[in-house]
Amino acid sequence: MSELFDGYRSSYGEAVERSIRFSGLGHDFFLGAKAELLRRLVDERQLRLGGERVSALDIGCGVGSLHPHLRGIFDHLHGCDVSEQSIERARHDNPDNEYGLCTSNLLPYRSATFDIAFASCVLHHVAPTSWPDFVEEMRRVVRPGGVACIIEHNPFNPLTRLAVMRCPFDEDAVLLGARKTRALLLGAGFRQIRSEHFLLLPTPGRIARAVERGLAAFPLGAQYACSARV
Repeated sequence: MSELFDGYRSSYGEAVERSIRFSGLGHDFFLGAKAELLRRLVDERQLRLGGERVSALDIGCGVGSLHPHLRGIFDHLHGCDVSEQSIERARHDNPDNEYGLCTSNLLPYRSATFDIAFASCVLHHVAPTSWPDFVEEMRRVVRPGGVACIIEHNPFNPLTRLAVMRCPFDEDAVLLGARKTRALLLGAGFRQIRSEHFLLLPTPGRIARAVERGLAAFPLGAQYACSARV
């Protein structure tokens, strides 16, 4: 996998843009929606209490495309990835964050380090037999009371499947639905597990977001997020 993504250090964004061009939406639209969801998660899960500083880990961060959209959400943002070339670009593009190379199934961080750990469209690149280990590592690095969040493609959305089919580095992707992701979180010992589908409407407007929230329980949106507390 590291060799696959090393080859997209300079062209990752362009490859994604080509795969979703049929939608008429740019990559930034999808990144912005994820950032908005994570911002709301910090607030709703009450991670920022009494002025405490929130530290976050982005597992499988790639070239850090999401990170400019996350400014102001977290006080400390760390990213890790299996692709050394991707990490080098992430460091170059986001010098205020910290990045590390992950060369094994174990995350290169001590236990109970972060307030929140999230993985955005990463798990479908992991072999299904390794999904439980991946989620257990997420739990290990989150402090008691902290939160993990997994954002994934919704396999029941036909446009999502088309985008995945058109994406060159998703050829071996194994999509998993929200029910499976919730089961993985439960199996790893997480609690207060919840999921929501989003990216249903092609606009970032307030009314559109409110409609999406009202339909979040149904597998309609292009992606979904499952969050849970340690």
